[in-house]
Amino acid sequence: MTPEYRVEGHDKVSGRMKYTADLQRPGMLWAAFAVSPHAHARIRKIDTGAAKVVPGVKAVLTASEIGLRRFGRQLFDWPILAWEEVRFVGDRIAAVAAETREAAEEAARAIRVDYEELPALLDPFAALEPSAHILHPQYDSYHFSFYADKPRVTRPHPNVQGMRVLTKGSGDVEAILRAAYRVFEHRFVTPRQHAGFIEPRATLVWIDDNGIVHIHSTNKTPFSLRDQLAHVAEIPKESIVVEPAAIGGDFGGKGITIDEFPCYFLARATGRPVKYVPTYADELRSGSTRHRAYITLKTAVDPQGAFVAHSSKVIFDGGAYAAAKPAPWLLPGNGYGAIPYSVPDVRLEMLSVYTNTLPAGHMRSPGDTQTFFAWEQHVSMIAEALGCDPIEFRLQNAVRDGDTTLIGETIRRPMVREVLETLRDESGHGAVLQEGRARGISLICSHTGGGTTSLVMRLSASGGVDVVLGTPDQGAGTFTLVRRVAAAVLGIAPDRIAVRRGSTLEARRDPGTAASRVTHIVGRAALDAAERLRTELERRSGKTLRDGRFVDVTLSSDESFEEVAARACADEPIEVVGAFDNADHGSSTTDFTIAALSVEVEVDRQTGAFELRDALLVADVGQIINPIAYQGQINGGFVFGIGGALLEEMPIDEDGKVMTLSLGEYKLPTIMDIPKFRTIYVRAPDGDGPFGTKGAGELSNTPVAPAILNAVYNAVGVRLNEFPITAERIFMALHASRTEFKSNDG
Repeated sequence: MTPEYRVEGHDKVSGRMKYTADLQRPGMLWAAFAVSPHAHARIRKIDTGAAKVVPGVKAVLTASEIGLRRFGRQLFDWPILAWEEVRFVGDRIAAVAAETREAAEEAARAIRVDYEELPALLDPFAALEPSAHILHPQYDSYHFSFYADKPRVTRPHPNVQGMRVLTKGSGDVEAILRAAYRVFEHRFVTPRQHAGFIEPRATLVWIDDNGIVHIHSTNKTPFSLRDQLAHVAEIPKESIVVEPAAIGGDFGGKGITIDEFPCYFLARATGRPVKYVPTYADELRSGSTRHRAYITLKTAVDPQGAFVAHSSKVIFDGGAYAAAKPAPWLLPGNGYGAIPYSVPDVRLEMLSVYTNTLPAGHMRSPGDTQTFFAWEQHVSMIAEALGCDPIEFRLQNAVRDGDTTLIGETIRRPMVREVLETLRDESGHGAVLQEGRARGISLICSHTGGGTTSLVMRLSASGGVDVVLGTPDQGAGTFTLVRRVAAAVLGIAPDRIAVRRGSTLEARRDPGTAASRVTHIVGRAALDAAERLRTELERRSGKTLRDGRFVDVTLSSDESFEEVAARACADEPIEVVGAFDNADHGSSTTDFTIAALSVEVEVDRQTGAFELRDALLVADVGQIINPIAYQGQINGGFVFGIGGALLEEMPIDEDGKVMTLSLGEYKLPTIMDIPKFRTIYVRAPDGDGPFGTKGAGELSNTPVAPAILNAVYNAVGVRLNEFPITAERIFMALHASRTEFKSNDG
């Protein structure tokens, strides 16, 4: 298949595309918020008098006006406006609506709050102490969607947000570890990070004359947003319409926003539309982040170097609220990556913990980024200790067809051997480089997400096809994907197919854009709809659609697609619904993609300064529907991985304040940070998506940090157990008297 223009491409490059921050409504007001300067404090009194007399102010709301209302994706533990207590710097105290943004911000600054400061728990270890202050004593009373009709999980400590303990094999992993030939234990730390999107998470809420609430939002899960607001506001879902809006990038960070909720209450109080556009300081101070994680890995091997048992403990800093997490166990993603190694006996313990820091949520490859960073250094360290080549050691322990991941997911036809052998042959693996230069590798496994979705496809008498779906396109090319799949089935030019996102009132329900599932489930729904439409046209015409024309059994008579459409749709358009639910196809975990990365670095031993020289990614792929879009996902993911590995971090000071409140301090990668990057694709037999596609959106970012650190070690002999990787950290490790990494050889 050949490349084509993106459906929305011309509007984007011409500037005609309207994002939420661009939208206006007659009589629109602006929102602003008063927020807590304390990480943990009791609210004694809120004085809004000075705010209410600021010229242009139309409403000032606190929790006393709207009531104690909490929101969430699974656990509803985050107050719309703080009630009695604040739990992180940036927690919202009051909401203001005014004629101008400047007036709203002035009024928010004029609000006075009398606080009683309380002890702040700024890391999960302090929060897990037996004597630690309980941050959410009402936890068991919070609405929890997943556990609405079933017993909740017992938590080992009141400050645990969520947890998951998984075992595989005999169940007595500790006994196997004690008796094993050798055991290796290593510890790692990963940082708190922001998704780094450029478009802010803007919101516009208005209520029409019939009482219907309309929301324009950057949220990429519109049906979930509708349901959450219905619960919080105690109004019917049918009274809420989430309107289609362009999303200018996501990177996993726009699955949830809190702004729609206070804006709704402001719109209700004023009877006017209310818009909120945060600054980057607002976003970095209080937007949901990637979880900081503390990871301990312990792996046993036999005399031949085969993995025999593994145990992990991962503690995630969940921040002040768990509301941003969609998984029922309240961890980022599955809480643990799909590790592409075969280990017969496993015990995994994962905890997310309440702290007085900004709430953590989902970001591209949630859980996987933390896990692969640790695992791929862990594996290289074991290989070196055993005197094994790192690629051969990975090949020896890799999953094979029918094996399960560490969290029990079945891997179908893994392409580990093909990927690693290609990497070995094409990367210059094993070649001796000049002093200070070396290569490092990493191996990852990425799942193709599943779910349930449906869409509507409509054929008109003109021969044009309209598709309406509920899936937001956050920049990945979803609309172009749907058009291309439909065009291939119907045998018509892609530009004959118009694709658009409908509102939650018009479109059929969709789970939203996440988990590398859109090509899989939306593509399969589009395939289903196009096949249904083709079948209906063949039935009505009595002919078979072949190469864009309808032919009879003798091949002596044919008609164009347009001719058949004009006759079939003379009275009314033909409408079909395409649907897909991967659970109906014998798979709840769907497919996996294997990728391996080789990175070459040059390190200055005196200063720790380093430079990325070259990178090669090898990945198994199925059918590629749009080559340019696919390569864009791979290239973009690699650049995203560079930013996370080398630059991006949100440190918290001793008072609980985020120390990077601008993009000048929270640095994103530029072209100057990117090395030469090559890709080689190994063709897999098939995939779960339409025409045999596989996922790509979270494939090339997770291997970057561990590959670079393995290369740094090979170049100068020091390891870091934390990223981002900086010259300062390398310098400190080079000149430290001892390394933090030690093997426990049992």
